[in-house]
Amino acid sequence: MTSRCILQTALLVYFSTTVLAVNYDLLRFQLSSSSVECQNLLLQLNGTTKDCIKDRMNFKFPEEIEKPQQVQKEALLLVTLDIFQKTSDIFRKNLSSTGWNEIIVNNLLEKIHWQIEHLEEILEKIKEEENFTWDDRTLLPLKRYYLRIVRYLKAKVYSICAWKIVRAEMLRSFFFLDKFTNYLPN
Repeated sequence: MTSRCILQTALLVYFSTTVLAVNYDLLRFQLSSSSVECQNLLLQLNGTTKDCIKDRMNFKFPEEIEKPQQVQKEALLLVTLDIFQKTSDIFRKNLSSTGWNEIIVNNLLEKIHWQIEHLEEILEKIKEEENFTWDDRTLLPLKRYYLRIVRYLKAKVYSICAWKIVRAEMLRSFFFLDKFTNYLPN
């Protein structure tokens, strides 16, 4: 009787840890899908940058993010979360001058918000399971990048051309995010 109870307990512990473990394959798929959906929504926002050549700027996307194989695997999710959070912050700024379809912008923000909540839950699980502490130095170049974008928008007084340039830059960051997800741990 006791051995049967021990076996059941052992199986319960085994299956519960398997269920609680982060499924990186599923997460990789979800992040890639979200990134592509966000890119598609950004593309639906009207406006090309051809007529805004004088407003172009190189925001200097962090090299560390362009080369995800150089980022610690544990920090990949934190970087991914930060990209979604900062993009959301930017698109919550003064959009009145853009003339963009509010439904598309709201769909973009909803998609980003869902992904942020999902990633925060996963990161909490990882912190608990793996007793891992995050090193914020990985995020510093990314924070500076988004700060440059926000300062640019303010300096250009949220003009339509500034928003078109920022929209193109956000497309670029989602492209790197999509590439980034391939380097999540197995």
